[in-house]
Order: sequence, then structure tokens, then C-alpha cells
Amino acid sequence: MNDEKYTVGAANIGNIHSDLGQNVMAHLKEVAPDLARYITEFFYGEICTRPGLDMKSREIATLAALTTLGNAPLQLRAHVYAALNCGCTREEIMEVMLQMSVYAGVPAAMNAVFIVTEVFQDLDRRANEEGR
Repeated sequence: MNDEKYTVGAANIGNIHSDLGQNVMAHLKEVAPDLARYITEFFYGEICTRPGLDMKSREIATLAALTTLGNAPLQLRAHVYAALNCGCTREEIMEVMLQMSVYAGVPAAMNAVFIVTEVFQDLDRRANEEGR
């Protein structure tokens, strides 16, 4: 266990995913504490802090990978929010989905687009509620 990487990783989860990521990790910690710690330390504390890619680029790569997998809708949804938090535009996210239609196939890209659209609709609904 590396407490320094855990601390950095936990901060990154908050910066990248906001409350959503912190809530997911808290729940994961209850049912699989070792997995939660490993993800926090290794991915968010070590991989995400490496030089070479900024977080926006990392999130674009993550969206592409999750779209290609085609079996991780919860993670894709979380990373659409994260990509927006890290500076991706809605247009860039949809462009990733179009790009993945070539490599992952049209069905995988369509499923991902439906998830992305749900996230956009959720954000629009929240914005409208806050505007009232």
C-alpha cells in the first residue's frame, strides 16, 4: 500500500469525476476495499499523473476504449461526465463515437451514442432546473 499515491489518486478522482466518482469509490470500498484501493492508487495515483498525456487526452482514449469494449455502460457513462469535466466538448465526444464506429463497429458506437446522449440530456435537465 502506498499512502501517498492513494492520497493523490483520491484527489484525482474528485477532480476528474466530481461527486459521482467519489460516490462510486465509496460504494466499491464497502464491497471490495482492495479493488477500490488498487484503482485509486494505481490508476488515479500513478497512471493519471504520468507525463505525456493531459487528462483530456486520457479521457478521449478512455471513451474510445470503453466504446470498443461495448460491455461497460456504467463506466462509459461515468467517463463521459469525466471527459466533460476534463475539457472535452460535446462535439469532441460525439466525434470519438463516430471514429469508433469504424474500429469497434456500428452497433458498439450506436450503443455508446445512446449513453452519451443520456448524459447530455441529464446535464441539460440539471442546467434547466438550476436556471429556474
